[in-house]
Amino acid sequence: MESSEEEDDFPSIETIIPQSKVDSLYQSHTEKGIRKLCCELLDLKDAVENLCVNMHSKFLAFLRISEEAVEVKHELVELRKHISAQGILVQDLMTSVCHELEEWNQSNKVVTEIEHEPEISKLLEPLSNELNDKKTMFLEDIDVLVAEHKFEEALEALDAEERNSDVLKCTGNNSSDEVSTYKSAFLERKAMLEGQLVGIAEQPSVCYPELKMALHGLMKLGKGPRAHQLLLKFYGSHLQKRIEALLPSSSLCPETFPSTLSKIVFSVISLTTKESALIFGDNPVYTNRIVQWAEWEIEYFLRLVKERAPSSETVSALRAASICIQVSLKHCSILETQGLKMYKLLLVLLRTYVEEVLESNFRRARRVVLDMAESAEGFPLSPQFASSLSAITTSSNSMLVETGMRFMCIVEEILEQLTPLASLHFGGSVLSRISQLFDKYMDTLIKALPGPSDDDILPELKDAVPFRAETDSEQLAILGIAYIILDELLPNAILSTWMQQSESNEPNSGIKENVLNANSSVELKEWRKHLQHCFDKLRDHFCRQYVLNFIYSREGDTRLNAHIYLNDNRDDLYWDSHPLPSLPFQALFANLQQLATVAGDVLLGKDKIQKILLARLTETVVMWLSDEQEFWGVLEDTSAPLQPLGLQQLILDMHFTVEIARYAGYPSRHVHQIASAIIARAIRTFSARGIDSQSALPEDEWFVETAKSAIYKLLLGASGSETSDIDEDHVIIQDEVVSDSDTVSSLSTMDSNESFASASMAELDSPSNLSD
Repeated sequence: MESSEEEDDFPSIETIIPQSKVDSLYQSHTEKGIRKLCCELLDLKDAVENLCVNMHSKFLAFLRISEEAVEVKHELVELRKHISAQGILVQDLMTSVCHELEEWNQSNKVVTEIEHEPEISKLLEPLSNELNDKKTMFLEDIDVLVAEHKFEEALEALDAEERNSDVLKCTGNNSSDEVSTYKSAFLERKAMLEGQLVGIAEQPSVCYPELKMALHGLMKLGKGPRAHQLLLKFYGSHLQKRIEALLPSSSLCPETFPSTLSKIVFSVISLTTKESALIFGDNPVYTNRIVQWAEWEIEYFLRLVKERAPSSETVSALRAASICIQVSLKHCSILETQGLKMYKLLLVLLRTYVEEVLESNFRRARRVVLDMAESAEGFPLSPQFASSLSAITTSSNSMLVETGMRFMCIVEEILEQLTPLASLHFGGSVLSRISQLFDKYMDTLIKALPGPSDDDILPELKDAVPFRAETDSEQLAILGIAYIILDELLPNAILSTWMQQSESNEPNSGIKENVLNANSSVELKEWRKHLQHCFDKLRDHFCRQYVLNFIYSREGDTRLNAHIYLNDNRDDLYWDSHPLPSLPFQALFANLQQLATVAGDVLLGKDKIQKILLARLTETVVMWLSDEQEFWGVLEDTSAPLQPLGLQQLILDMHFTVEIARYAGYPSRHVHQIASAIIARAIRTFSARGIDSQSALPEDEWFVETAKSAIYKLLLGASGSETSDIDEDHVIIQDEVVSDSDTVSSLSTMDSNESFASASMAELDSPSNLSD
């Protein structure tokens, strides 16, 4: 009873009983009960040990059985191969016997008898069955090889069967139903093998060795185009995955995104080209497919660049586009070594994108330069150009320096974004847009100069400049700022940027083009000419308004009119012992002297621009006089009282004007020619009224010496003393005159020793330049 109670209290060995419960259960038991419990525990221990031993022995037996099963499997495989080999031998034997029987039948021409003889019919029937069994076994072998993914062995077996089987070589209507059935089964096995290979190649996770094996298999099956299509699909999928992994970083690194994307795209194209050549050779069909595929991928690449690029008006967009050009064209050069010529295609695809970015950036530049009041706080100004521009301006025109700095900073900012290849292929477009921006800037400065009326100012330039240049010094400062940008800052910025980027090219980078090649030099020369033409607009506007203000009074009366050369205006003529020019030309000399003094202070150290202005002013006066119909209308009027004295005064005034230019150091053949034309016309006009110029006029040397003497007198009169520091040699500064055949000066000829004034006169060949 005690035992049963103890078993109830201790129902399972798996139960863990706390020590406190054990003490409560057994501390009151007798010695007999405890001994019994100990015996039971010992029996339980023996049972557990026996169980462990049995389990170990059974595990070892299981291992032995497993090894035996593997050995049996190998033996079965060997046996199967042996049986297959024996079957092949039997089939070959039966085939040989059948072949010999057919030959024997044909030789003895007893085919019909053999068919009726039961013994031979019985002999042929098993032979035919054996032949069918051989075909069946071959097809089963193919099925097994395909099921075990032994594709290479299956391909070799199919190829060998196709080459050696006479049954498969039978064509036409002579083939029996059995042959047709076998052919169909054979083709089904080939189609099944093709499907297996295609399935492997189309797996998303297929590795390249497996892909290569599948492609070789398809080529053996005569499916080369299909294999090549799978190769392009594999690399296209691989490229798409890499692109998708890169796309999230486009917003974080917008400038480097095109470069990284270009490396990925062109590296995959290069790898695809190499692998295609290794697998498929130099077949033109496959090469053309590679080219078409590469073109599509490049178009997709540029589409992604455009979609992921920053706003086209930002500097980042221009930098990203330049980097894209640099990296992409470099990679195209590498592809050319592999036979893929994508350079021209890429340039065509890039041009629209780059031109759009350039146009947007220069549109922003126009806003920065022209809308100064709007962009004064939003655009930082670099002190890089302050020293050159501040040397020109006056104390009241700090805004003028800011406009020049603003123009140069925005141009410099754009130029810094260009890479060498971007400068090479799109430098002409950049130069053209810079010249357009400079032209707009000149229009803005023209608005700051005094004009005949505000109606002559372009609507888009109204209120563009928040200052007006009223004094001569302020107007000269505007011209000086424009000239420094034209002559120094802008060319230096262009050339330094181009040269730095050219020097940054690696010597073995594969770039064959030089940034400063012959074509670029031609573009630079044309660009400089266009800049000079833009500056000439500003210069001519200043000269035209200055001369018009000198000629016309505030009331609109003409100070320089023909009445001073008529007989009834003797008070205006100076023909005593010391003849002088007429009063308007004396005033012209004084004004030019005063302007030269102001220019010497404002344009300190800029002798060339000073000569430009003074020469142009002198030419403007004589050109106005040559073209003024009202002036000549008075002289050509038959009722006008003309006398030889008036003709002499007019000729003296013209010689005086020529000597003014010589004295100031800016002699011009153009001035001399226009003055000579005026003198010739005046002589013809007076001669038509019966005045003999041969007898009435002194020698030409007299006019020249009188004009020089007049300059002395006017200078002495201005100084208020009878002595002058001007020596005789200084009056005739240069007998050399500048040919009017010289064209408008350009930045390409700035190093010439010729007078800048004389180099700028071609624009004044026609008096029409004086008209607004």
